[in-house]
Amino acid sequence: MALTIAAAPAKAETIEVTIEKLVFSPASIEAKVGDTIEWVNKDVFAHTATVKGDWEVMIPPKTSASMILQKAEAFDYFCRFHPNMKGRLTVTSP
Repeated sequence: MALTIAAAPAKAETIEVTIEKLVFSPASIEAKVGDTIEWVNKDVFAHTATVKGDWEVMIPPKTSASMILQKAEAFDYFCRFHPNMKGRLTVTSP
């Protein structure tokens, strides 16, 4: 008799990044493919989470926007409107 052990698939998580006073917090995030990043903009003006040449998420004032992570990679991202706002996102395989 053979015993088969199957690992349960990892449950995707939602990781929240707060934007307040022109700062991404936390500035550095570790996540897995399939997780969702949700940016919550508490400022009164729009921001973006932008990876130059790859993707951009628009985050209107006083709202949130999200993105499901599709590939394992490390990204440095910034706000296109406020380039001094920077963050780092490290995505690993589940």
